[in-house]
Amino acid sequence: MLKFSSYILFFTICFLASCTPAEEAKEENDVELAKVFSKKLFLSELEGMVPDGATPEDSTKIINAEVERWTRETLLMQEAEKNIPADLNIDELVRDYRMSLVRHNYEQFLVETQLDSVIAEQEISTYYEKNKEQYQLQSSILRCFLIKVPKSSPNLDQLRSWWRSSNSEDFEKMKDYATQNASFYMLEENTWYQQSDLRTQLPQGSNLNPTQDLNQSDETHFYFLKVFEKKSRGGLAPLGYIEDQIKKVILHKRKMVLLDQRKEELYDRETSKKNVKIFTK
Repeated sequence: MLKFSSYILFFTICFLASCTPAEEAKEENDVELAKVFSKKLFLSELEGMVPDGATPEDSTKIINAEVERWTRETLLMQEAEKNIPADLNIDELVRDYRMSLVRHNYEQFLVETQLDSVIAEQEISTYYEKNKEQYQLQSSILRCFLIKVPKSSPNLDQLRSWWRSSNSEDFEKMKDYATQNASFYMLEENTWYQQSDLRTQLPQGSNLNPTQDLNQSDETHFYFLKVFEKKSRGGLAPLGYIEDQIKKVILHKRKMVLLDQRKEELYDRETSKKNVKIFTK
């Protein structure tokens, strides 16, 4: 949403900057389509808007629709210009926003071409051990297996057999079955899930503590649940649960170091060339 809003602001500023009384002169043979106060819309400005092969009727509709749109937008901008606060410096806003866009584009270039994005597991573990006290759980989480299947599903006895099995091949068969028939399933043993998300998929009052296999049913579904581990709210988040967050933090720190290094390199280089002069020292 922030990115979209930024684009809207940018194009609004560009529109304000372009809608000045001193518009470029049009060719004598150009066709004037509309006029709002001193601003004019010419046919040449709509070049490329009508697709090739359009009928005359369709072309007319497209042009008329654009004229109507332009008229209303121009009136709105005229009114906006009248109501610009006296203390709002549009030129300064345009300049600052342009600088922000240019800087952001260059930073993205540096990140894409020079930032090392490979993060070793040891670096993640080291960061976690040093900072794990900062990562307290805001809600309970679990590692578990869950399969929720409609009672009308085929071969349910076979599913029960696979569920009880410790054979890896049976597990893959069970996973394929869940993919094709389950209403909902969780079959990643090392993945942590929000307890609240899990409860929405289970009958009310289901036991979510680590225990033996739970086989439950209601009017429409069978539920196969096995909880391996649970972490309660307020406890330390396990590494597997926050690993992606840690990666983002590490990459952000690397980015800041890269940008600071680049600033210093530029400063040293241009200072040595006498392109930087500071008069306050």
